[in-house]
Amino acid sequence: MPVPTTIEAPGTDAQSSALTSMPLESAKTAAQTPVYWLGESAQSVYLYREFREAENRGDPITTAISAMTTEQPLDDDYFNPWQPASSVAASISPDGVITVDISADAFSRPLDAGMARRAVQQLVYTATAAAASSGLISQDEQIQVVILVDGHTGYRAFGQVTLGEPMVRDASLVAPVWVIDPQDGTVFKGHKVTINGRGTARDSTLGWEITAVGDTMSRPVAEPMTGSVKLGQDHAGAFTFSVTLPKGNYELRIFQGDPGAKRSQQQFVDSKDFAVT
Repeated sequence: MPVPTTIEAPGTDAQSSALTSMPLESAKTAAQTPVYWLGESAQSVYLYREFREAENRGDPITTAISAMTTEQPLDDDYFNPWQPASSVAASISPDGVITVDISADAFSRPLDAGMARRAVQQLVYTATAAAASSGLISQDEQIQVVILVDGHTGYRAFGQVTLGEPMVRDASLVAPVWVIDPQDGTVFKGHKVTINGRGTARDSTLGWEITAVGDTMSRPVAEPMTGSVKLGQDHAGAFTFSVTLPKGNYELRIFQGDPGAKRSQQQFVDSKDFAVT
């Protein structure tokens, strides 16, 4: 999608059970590189993550940050405000502080203060995710990230955010509803489809909808399948459920709202296209 450079409205409240923290990625996910993107929802902009195949840049954090500046999201509902960085380097101190040194050309797109803050957090989330998923840091640690630009502190990222001091993940910027799996474009070999993600909601319940789209390879679902899923009781709001589907192409939507709600009434929607073969 086109990259917005401003945030026109503060957005709708993400509901009372907002995430108090965002757990780090598991080391079990080390086969691919975690990269965070931005996406619009309810007139605001939030963080979403994808796992990607990425060119090895020598260490997991450098690889992830380089991918973040040079690649685009698989999901066309997300966007990337960064420009390709001509140089990226990363290190971790003995006390677990990640230092990222990135070139100034990565910040060349003009952003307002709200978008700049989110873009910087995109880097913080990507760096810490890469360190955790590769086993370089413990999931129990509160990881800090120091961002240098061409080796120096004090750079004004996008002309808005002063860098150089330790930063941590801002949980308020994580999407209120976030589908982790399937990623956009996933192909399931078999009729069972397992869906998982994270979210917030007043009653700890999210609605979901699965619709057959385009040409299908067998009899399509005549009407959208709908249902609800309970969020986990931990601070992370995890959810998971499974459905059985015939062969075909589908759109999944998960949202705050009642199952079967009209699309205009669904809040904080995250959608994914996937196929069953």
